[in-house]
Amino acid sequence: MIEKGAVFPMFYLPPVEYFVQLNTYKPGIVIEREEHFPKQTYRNRANIYSPDGVLALTVPVMRGSKNHTKVKDVKISYEFNWQRLHWQSLQACYRRSAYFEYYEDELVVFYEKKFPFLFDYNEQLLQFILKSIKLKVELSYTEDYIPAYPGMADFRHSINPKIEAHFGQKPYYQVFEERKGFQKNLSIADLLFNQGPHSENYL
Repeated sequence: MIEKGAVFPMFYLPPVEYFVQLNTYKPGIVIEREEHFPKQTYRNRANIYSPDGVLALTVPVMRGSKNHTKVKDVKISYEFNWQRLHWQSLQACYRRSAYFEYYEDELVVFYEKKFPFLFDYNEQLLQFILKSIKLKVELSYTEDYIPAYPGMADFRHSINPKIEAHFGQKPYYQVFEERKGFQKNLSIADLLFNQGPHSENYL
């Protein structure tokens, strides 16, 4: 087991803080896949900047994917066309951004193809983001659930929509900032579409 580094959850289009910490703790990154799926977290939710302020995009999961299902076994629900809704929201929010068109052809695949499992979906999205922001991070994965990792930073619960991020985030240009001001710690998608190749330097 790695004695230094950090353990991270697997999120959907994770917030900027997630990548700041990935960059800080590489190469000792461990991704948690054996935990029980907690509700109302970034594991199936991302916050983006809409004309009306912060908009939460939630990936619906199958009924029964509650507290006693391992996160790697949680299945995505396709009872309604959430992929179309998410893609339309991303287009509406970021079509005017400097770099949306630069990434959209690769990203749209994630809103056309159906992925059975949430963890696999998030993992492939994460690999796309890491490649796009040129952040070289090698990921390893947990084999069992361990409540605490002595000597390692643990972000499984601390990066949470209900907990304000306390890392020092410098403002960058956001499409709708003239309406609501700079919004901290949005999804990495917000940084990527607004900063493009400069995202790596920002992190």
